[in-house]
Amino acid sequence: MKGSFTGAYRDKPGKLEMASNGTIFLDEIGEMTLRMQGLLLRYLETGEIQTVGADRIAITGHTRVIAATNRNLRDLIAQGQFREDLFYRLNVIHLIVPSLRERREDIPLLISHFLQTLLNKNGRNGNGRNGNGYSPIVRDIAPEAVATLTAYSWPGNIRQLQNVIEKLVVTGRRETIQVDDLPAELPTSSMDARPRRERRRTVADDLLKKLSAEGESFWTAVYPLYMNREITRGNVRDLVHKGLEEARGNYKIVLRLFNMHASDYKRFLNFLRKHDCHLPFKEYRH
Repeated sequence: MKGSFTGAYRDKPGKLEMASNGTIFLDEIGEMTLRMQGLLLRYLETGEIQTVGADRIAITGHTRVIAATNRNLRDLIAQGQFREDLFYRLNVIHLIVPSLRERREDIPLLISHFLQTLLNKNGRNGNGRNGNGYSPIVRDIAPEAVATLTAYSWPGNIRQLQNVIEKLVVTGRRETIQVDDLPAELPTSSMDARPRRERRRTVADDLLKKLSAEGESFWTAVYPLYMNREITRGNVRDLVHKGLEEARGNYKIVLRLFNMHASDYKRFLNFLRKHDCHLPFKEYRH
């Protein structure tokens, strides 16, 4: 509100007021302080906000909230750094974005996108310099260079890839970037040595690891995630498929592999049938 602090020369709407009847994106929600988490929770439950300097609480319209984080919020909850009630208030639809190395088929498309964007921005045709002081010489990236970039593990994900493409455009001295033009921090000798066509790690692989390597039960490691819509029916079916392959079609052995008691057999099969995750065991008898 005007006059509420030094420099407040006029009334100014806050982000939540501006998002009323629209959408607000809250990035890195895991970094929010506990005090702000409490305020956000109150807003999500009641729509109440109080402008700095105002003497009364206002009610906003409906707002769609999208939150993102690169941290494990369940771990933060266990450490007392994130409110559990806020987590469940936000966790209506849970989307997991895989790291770039887990979706390498996207890398050539992203390279093309970043390259075209930079060329359009910086004077693609070379007709004079732009505000950044240069007109790019680079016009394309050779297929061999694209393949090398695709094989890299990209620990910095998309931002790192974007920065590398920008560096190639800014410093390039020929129209087509070749493998030997790639930055020194991406030497071809240290590119990810795994096979180029390595099978992508799936959600089912991670779930199976929790069950087999970490000794968790299906009811604690898989069931809650599915019921909270954090994993899909397809993920559960893939997990059952892996279990049946190892058990050669014997659901009772799957029960043991998934760390369940013999008394859980009927409950487990009923769950699979109810949610269309039951697979015919005969296909795995070999």
